[in-house]
Amino acid sequence: MASSSFRTCGGRHLARRSELVRVRAKLTGPRDILLIEDETPDAERLTATLRVLLGYEAGIRWASSLGDAVDNIIASKPGIVFLDDILKPSTDASQSIPLLRGVGYAGPIIVVSGMVTRSRRASLLVEGASDVIHKDDVDSVRVGEALARLDLPDGEGEPSGS
Repeated sequence: MASSSFRTCGGRHLARRSELVRVRAKLTGPRDILLIEDETPDAERLTATLRVLLGYEAGIRWASSLGDAVDNIIASKPGIVFLDDILKPSTDASQSIPLLRGVGYAGPIIVVSGMVTRSRRASLLVEGASDVIHKDDVDSVRVGEALARLDLPDGEGEPSGS
């Protein structure tokens, strides 16, 4: 009986919002985040979600191709990368992750995918992704949960120039 009242009273929502507050406290200070996304609306949606989580102090860069991403990483290594699973014309995260690692990026990579299955998630994690979230789940709670799972030490993810 208690679980049904928990469900109808919004207890899970409140628990998730509490997790969001915990994530915000953990990720204080400016952050340098690189979004690798070839669709403008998806990049804008993720940027807005990160602004809700981290505020406008966060440095958020956007690369619309893998080549732009490599140039961005070489110029200044980000603290966190959000990687679109499928970049046009035909590159998927399985190919992108080793390339990003090959240019010296050793930080966390969160893959945002429109086709997350258990096996796809497992293979991306084995290939070097830190986490995988579904594109339909890009909201402050889900992205906050993904950031919380990264277990970043204090100060990580700050811009290189700080």
